[in-house]
Amino acid sequence: MQQTLSSQQPKSIKNTLLILGIIFVAFNLRPSITAIGPLIGDIRLDTGISNSLAGLLTTLPLLAFAGLSLLTPKLARKFGNEATVMIGLILLAVGIFIRPTDFISLLFFGTLLVGSGIAICNVLLPGIVKQKFAAKVGLMTGMYTLAMSGAASIGSGVSVPMAHGLNLGWKGTLIAWGVLTIVAMIVWIPQLRKKKADEHQNVKLPNTQAKTSVWRSKIAWQVTIFMGLQSLLFYCLIAWLPEILYSRGLSLSASGWMVSILQIVGLPSTMLAPYIADRLTNQRMLMLVMGIVYFTGLTLLLVGDHLVVLSISVILVGVSQGASIGLSLTLLSLRARDAKQASNLSGMAQSVGYLLAATGPFAIGMIFDIFHSWDISLFILLIVCLFMTLAGIGAGRDEYVTPAES
Repeated sequence: MQQTLSSQQPKSIKNTLLILGIIFVAFNLRPSITAIGPLIGDIRLDTGISNSLAGLLTTLPLLAFAGLSLLTPKLARKFGNEATVMIGLILLAVGIFIRPTDFISLLFFGTLLVGSGIAICNVLLPGIVKQKFAAKVGLMTGMYTLAMSGAASIGSGVSVPMAHGLNLGWKGTLIAWGVLTIVAMIVWIPQLRKKKADEHQNVKLPNTQAKTSVWRSKIAWQVTIFMGLQSLLFYCLIAWLPEILYSRGLSLSASGWMVSILQIVGLPSTMLAPYIADRLTNQRMLMLVMGIVYFTGLTLLLVGDHLVVLSISVILVGVSQGASIGLSLTLLSLRARDAKQASNLSGMAQSVGYLLAATGPFAIGMIFDIFHSWDISLFILLIVCLFMTLAGIGAGRDEYVTPAES
């Protein structure tokens, strides 16, 4: 009896350290990107770069997400999931510390490293959760998604006060996020000791990764399309919602606060949706409800011109947006048979998905430049929401991305 208790305690400590590690890694997956937006004006004035180049500072990480997502599973097979996550954190830290500079080449190279480091961690966390917490996928995904989204909203909210109120400037503010990355690296160190044992264990697992590639799986493509379209909606709204609300009669200050509200109201659903999804046989009805709420919110944004209506719109969009982010990450584990397959599906979905998402803000802005009205852009986002919901309903089926071997 005492021997059993003594063996359970080290396991409990290891799980606690792993949970803390996952959460601290998740803290680093967005703020170094979302902190850029509010500081774009300062960066442009200080460095003299054009608006087009300044826009690249927000789209370059998404392109890095798309490019590195396919390579990450191969790196993980060579070095192990845990060691590869540490590589991602190192790349992120280096990028954070070298990009705050007047040298334009280093500014963009550092931004590329930031995106690359985040991409590696983005892809591997679902596989780690699938491997280590197979019975609690929804709960764990909800926890790290909440940490990721919460840190993202903090990153966009405190950047200007840090830069101007604390007199850190845009350079000091961006460097400050590197402290959080260093902490995550320290918290993640205990996971590196288990790499060899985990690799051996993975080899001994039943060969549940079917010979069929995830790229040939219909449901894998539905997961991918769902992830891509929800990301496209997220980045389009983060980029252009203030301008849309301003055109509807709100002040610039009120429009900015609405973006913060959009992210804050989505935090509970970011954690709750994965938890509910994991407890359901399939997630089709959950996807339908999420889609209806999202569509209603965007419709009110299209037709509304009153503060109350626009506020309701932002709340509905925020809640459904938070749910869609959580569900997209949860599906990467629920539709996979094992950790390796989850990483492969994650690589596919995030590569194609973020490449699709990277085109969204640019396309929506171009449409406004042509027609000088946000109505057409919002109508297009409604169509995107419809296709996202249909893809989500398909991805919500109780199936794996590859069939079982006979």
